Amino acid sequence: MFYAIPLESKPSWRHPPWMTMLLILINLWVWWGPQRHEAAADERAARHYLTTALPRIELPAFIQHLEKIDSRHLAAARMLYQRQQYEDVLQLMQSDSSFMRRLTDGRVITATHPDHATWQAERSAYEQLRPAPFTARWSQDHNVDAEWRPVTWVTSAFLHGSTGHLLGNMLFLFLFGFSVELALGSGLYLLAYLAGAVGGSALAAWAYAGMGGLGLGASGAVSALMGMYAVMYRMRRIRFFYQLFFYFNYVTAPALILLPAWIANELLQHFAGGRGVAYMAHLGGLLTGALLMALALRAGRVRQQPLERAGGAPDDGFDARVAEAERLTAEMKFDRALPAWRAAAQLRPQDADVLRAWFNLAKAQPASEDFHRSAKLILRLRAQDRDTLALQHATYQTYLDKARPRMQLRPADLQNLVKRFVRLGRLEDAERLCTALRAMAPDQAGLRDTLELLVNGLLHAGQHERAAHWSAVLKGMGTPAAARQ
Repeated sequence: MFYAIPLESKPSWRHPPWMTMLLILINLWVWWGPQRHEAAADERAARHYLTTALPRIELPAFIQHLEKIDSRHLAAARMLYQRQQYEDVLQLMQSDSSFMRRLTDGRVITATHPDHATWQAERSAYEQLRPAPFTARWSQDHNVDAEWRPVTWVTSAFLHGSTGHLLGNMLFLFLFGFSVELALGSGLYLLAYLAGAVGGSALAAWAYAGMGGLGLGASGAVSALMGMYAVMYRMRRIRFFYQLFFYFNYVTAPALILLPAWIANELLQHFAGGRGVAYMAHLGGLLTGALLMALALRAGRVRQQPLERAGGAPDDGFDARVAEAERLTAEMKFDRALPAWRAAAQLRPQDADVLRAWFNLAKAQPASEDFHRSAKLILRLRAQDRDTLALQHATYQTYLDKARPRMQLRPADLQNLVKRFVRLGRLEDAERLCTALRAMAPDQAGLRDTLELLVNGLLHAGQHERAAHWSAVLKGMGTPAAARQ
């Protein structure tokens, strides 16, 4: 099980995602309106069903039908019947349109059956209690002799099987939909959403043909939005929350990397025998969405409008500058891209991704002010996660190797880097920095604390000889002045 949720941006209420909100409202109305009304009537009819002779007559015949077609639902139906959970078996039976047509036509309980008269009377009374079919009518039908109804490839995307199913899909519809709608515009976005539903349904129709049951849910269309999102941002690094089975964390990565991760997850879940979830509909949606966004980008139909950041910062042109810098870099116009990245960094001096891009471009000119400034800004970032720590360590190594004439770091910078490298487990670099710090500023405030931190890090790593060396250095520094007073 793998989930990834973008945390990069929030909706711009100057350009509200009206179509996304409308799609959510339609899905909510269908579930809490026609589907709930149908479910309530079905529950009343099912309670009546259990008081009749119908379970004794019909359900064994249904299980025999599953045996004949070697249905994937056979084991579950047998178990439920043995446990006398007849209402659950009834639901399975009613989702099998092929069997239900034969049953209601009198081809299952025939006139030669000893209970035919009883069955006929009680079946008629039960049918009168049942509501007119809504969910089954507009869902995809995966049964053997299902009627060819392509309209259900769209209508099934507005139906759901439970409240949790609905709310999960609506959450992802909102999280991905508003960004895609802003980029495509409401009209093209709606067409892409519906095309994603068709793409998901088409692959599901092929993958689950003849396997029985109904296909419903917005997952295919929502997966298309996820595919569009990944292709739209391509190599732009986006901060995501992700869950992999029981592990969850945050990561900053190029958006496009998520597309193969999502695809692999759907394939793995499908071939692992996932039940009750149409993973092929998800896969079809992902592939359709990715293709549609690639075509839209090629046709120039994607609007380069900036999104408001998750932190709520006002639009100051930052996103436009980043988009321009990315474009110039992709076109290899480095002389123009460098000042564009510099301008973006001036607007967001704490944006690690922008600083990384600026630094990577500037390192071709190791004596330039751009190289020194970008390196120092990265090394002075607030290191609150391992991604930033790793970025700072990699930047330090490059800066140490390439800087001309030398690194331009203050003693306080070196102290902070020692603390971060100890935390990261890069003890050799931490020792190198401590050596440089002692040579550069032997009277630097806090130097003793920095060296003690290094000693503790070495001891924790089991490097006792190195720890002893730095302990001796500490002793050689004498007693701090504050302690002598």
